[in-house]
Amino acid sequence: MTTLTDLYPTRGAAEVAVPRQDPVVWSEPGTPGPIAAAELQSYERDGFLAIEQLIGDEEVSVYRGELERLVSDPAIRADERSIVEPKSQEIRSVFEVHKISEIFARLVRDERVVGRARQILGSDVYVHQSRINVKPGFGASGFYWHSDFETWHAEDGLPNMRTVSVSIALTENYDTNGGLMIMPGSHKTFLGCAGATPKDNYKKSLQMQDAGTPSDEALTKFAEAHGIKLFTGRAGSATWFDCNCMHGSGDNITPFPRSNVFIVFNSVENAAVQPFAAPVPRPDFIGARDFTPVK
Repeated sequence: MTTLTDLYPTRGAAEVAVPRQDPVVWSEPGTPGPIAAAELQSYERDGFLAIEQLIGDEEVSVYRGELERLVSDPAIRADERSIVEPKSQEIRSVFEVHKISEIFARLVRDERVVGRARQILGSDVYVHQSRINVKPGFGASGFYWHSDFETWHAEDGLPNMRTVSVSIALTENYDTNGGLMIMPGSHKTFLGCAGATPKDNYKKSLQMQDAGTPSDEALTKFAEAHGIKLFTGRAGSATWFDCNCMHGSGDNITPFPRSNVFIVFNSVENAAVQPFAAPVPRPDFIGARDFTPVK
């Protein structure tokens, strides 16, 4: 049995920063796809790509209607794939939404979506994770600064940084209603966090991140080096971002909801192995073990 070299050690006794060992854009220059060459260069440099309108207004209405149907369904609420707000007990997220809903399954297969993932990752892709996020007004909680890859590497067993996420807005993203924040260029450094992974950590971390959280000192250095970009945009806009971007979001204390559909594509050549810093993998609905390519 071959043992994989761990390029990105984390969850040890001390926090450690190491340079990225993987490409950001995996496809060869000139590979055809929906992303223009200049946009790919920007993505490689900053770690994200914002698109003003990925889907049209009529499509937004369809997806938002499906989101509302799912979060109001008692059977969905009772499903382990639904995560509720600790205080309000309202649904915060519904995972594996592309398997629950054919409407969202079609969105995953849409060439505007999966085509960009293939172009960035240079291969066929599968869905490592999908979910709808509901951030209603008046008190929906944010999500603290983190790198997704740190968790996906430590707890799901993704070996390399060959994973990309897309957040598609289903409501207006203002500068006040808890929007996504990213530190541009932070994807070029891996921050291995201190502290062991607690048993069944996912049950707590999906509501409030704890294990895998960077220190204030590290976040200050990252912010001073890279700055912070806040994403705004109308419903139908989208943000693609690299798995190792340092990102987070604030609470939404405005009356204006912020809901989105979130899809994580991983290369079929980067399939999950055993976790690098956890006793067992997280459940499949959070970190997929079905590596069937999206077609």
